[in-house]
Amino acid sequence: MEQVQVSQSGRTNTTMLVGEHIDSLATVLDLVRSGAARTRPEIGRRSGLGRTVVTQRVNQLMACGLLEEGALGPSSGGRAPRELKFRAHAGVILAAELGATSINVGVVDLAGTVLAEHSEDADIAAGPEAVLERVEEVLDELLDQVRAEQNDPDLTVWGVGIGLPGPVEFATGRPSAPPIMPGWDGYPVRDRLARRYNTPVWVDNEVNTMALGELRAGSARGQRDILYVKIGTGIGAGLVSGGTLHRGSQGCAGDIGHAAVSDETEVVCRCGNIGCLEAYAGGAALARDGLSAAQEGRSRLLAEVLADTGTITAADISRAAQSGDRTSVELLTRAGRFIGGLLATLVSFFNPALVIIGGGVAGAGDLLLAAVRETVYRRSLPLATRELRIIRSTLNDRAGLVGAAFMVIDELFTPERLARWVTEGSPAGSPELVHVPLRTPLP
Repeated sequence: MEQVQVSQSGRTNTTMLVGEHIDSLATVLDLVRSGAARTRPEIGRRSGLGRTVVTQRVNQLMACGLLEEGALGPSSGGRAPRELKFRAHAGVILAAELGATSINVGVVDLAGTVLAEHSEDADIAAGPEAVLERVEEVLDELLDQVRAEQNDPDLTVWGVGIGLPGPVEFATGRPSAPPIMPGWDGYPVRDRLARRYNTPVWVDNEVNTMALGELRAGSARGQRDILYVKIGTGIGAGLVSGGTLHRGSQGCAGDIGHAAVSDETEVVCRCGNIGCLEAYAGGAALARDGLSAAQEGRSRLLAEVLADTGTITAADISRAAQSGDRTSVELLTRAGRFIGGLLATLVSFFNPALVIIGGGVAGAGDLLLAAVRETVYRRSLPLATRELRIIRSTLNDRAGLVGAAFMVIDELFTPERLARWVTEGSPAGSPELVHVPLRTPLP
């Protein structure tokens, strides 16, 4: 067992495992965590590790509180082996997905199961102080609720994950010139949450967390190359290539909402540019065009909604379209074609096996999805669409929340970071773990 003594901020000298020892330890843990192996013999067969090494690593993980023994497994002729279980209840992850007009906050166990959650309307333009203060309040309430339900007042927070509706520099956890987030540019989101909860914090674009949620727990499980597209107030995409989330060199890959789809100067996007996809096909754009149709008398149904509520939303347009309103059908179809036109280029360029459509507008009916599909299949390269599936998200509103939790879980259990905290039994109290460099990208 190769170990070195390292000094970590806020801790006494801690034994850190290095080299082949930590690699084999992480391998054993990952096999049990993922369900790929449930017994010691299965671990040996799948990992190629010898029986003695497997026994040593399992014993250490049990001593650290990460694994526990369960029922007897199936016998292959001799004595039935004891099954192993990952202790998903050993700690919790605090997760939050912030949208343009809402927040979704939750407490998640170490296997990605949501234990408690809360959603409410919120305006991201209110600024980081007001929005994050509310996020922290809700997280604290949910954490107290979970501790009470599990009768464990000492249940520790192992990490915090948060998705934001704008570009994020992943290395620092700071928003970078987000078009719809006034006051957020450069705000130290990670530092603030790390101080409050004294635990590692990761921050990413919300669409990346949605893509990760689908990859780990949704309809993209087992896939290697996917494109997740969120159609909500704004539009964004998350890319998974070779089973790895692709963030780009600065973390802004997939920001398709502000890709140009028109040269018209009449429509100005919220980012200040003209011709952006979001300005023609996002939820705010649909609401704007629906309002015009109601005011100009081109839609009786939308005019009635406007008279009753004083406003028009994308959901109103969807309901009107489902009731046969011709103008609403045209608005949704037009938006779908704009989105499909850009996606056709991405499909030919990236060649994913699966395109997942999520977000509030995407869940409003089949018309928009049908227009997206028709345009993509018609305009993409035949080889790129031969086996391509375009489907609606199965996680729906939970994708970003679940993905934010898995972002933290994936980061914590890398061999490099696991080596820093496994002998302590928990990464709680070690916010500096976010700065540990990785040898290879996360899978």
